Amino acid sequence: MAAPLAGKVALVTGASRGIGKGIALVLAEQGARVYVTGRTVKEGDYYLPGTVGGTAAECDERGRESGGSGVAVACDHGDDAAVAALFDRIAKDEGRLDILVNNAFTLSDDLLEPKGFWEKPLSNLEMWDVGVKSNYVAAWHAARIMAPQGSGLMVAISGFAGTTYTYGVIFGTSKTAVGRMTRDMAVELAPHNVAAVTLWQGLTLTEKAQDNLAKMGDKMTTSITSMAGSSVEHPGRVIAALAADPNVMKRSGGEFVTTELAMEYGVTDIDGSVIPSARATRGNPIWEPIGAN
Repeated sequence: MAAPLAGKVALVTGASRGIGKGIALVLAEQGARVYVTGRTVKEGDYYLPGTVGGTAAECDERGRESGGSGVAVACDHGDDAAVAALFDRIAKDEGRLDILVNNAFTLSDDLLEPKGFWEKPLSNLEMWDVGVKSNYVAAWHAARIMAPQGSGLMVAISGFAGTTYTYGVIFGTSKTAVGRMTRDMAVELAPHNVAAVTLWQGLTLTEKAQDNLAKMGDKMTTSITSMAGSSVEHPGRVIAALAADPNVMKRSGGEFVTTELAMEYGVTDIDGSVIPSARATRGNPIWEPIGAN
């Protein structure tokens, strides 16, 4: 039996480590050829471990039996020319793109500092540049491949910051914008059979999250630190289920709590656990699928 995503081509942005890496590994394991982007090329370039090449190599290993593989592309998603070159390469080498996961997001160094927005530098707008604008640019390029082929899935990674104060003004505004942007894209992509959805992640035990919890857990919102954390591969399992769902268009335009979709698809975390939803304490998604109205 063919792997669920055999023959599919995916792009996961910001996948040197963290959620992006976890998603890339799962998609490759299920048969996809996964383009992995990120800025870290050599170990030591960043204070946490992980490189684009390392993730791509792990994708090759995880996809050994399914036919999945990884392709490393060093790319700063704040550089529009570099992003254009990335998509030109995918179009030339693959001739198609089936899955885009917009995961890249710049987290400012002072994100957890309990200061007012006016006390933090305007340079924190970098979270809009790589987190909002970058999502639009990547989706723009992806749509120019997906719409003509008449199929595709775009996934934006957001969170409960869409409705609940989390980390600060720019962070919350960025995550909220991603959800609205994705919904409006879904409206315009619908005639072309391309789905666009937003996933609301809860606490995900990335390398950075674990480092922050160890060093600055006392500065983090209690409603976050009290959540049951998932592995970085859990959202990848949900995205793989979405990509393999023949009725995914019925979900297009919606915002979904990742853990709730996991329950619907019968997806567990890598240790077999079912991650509970934080909806009751963190808030409700804003947008329903476009077909629900």
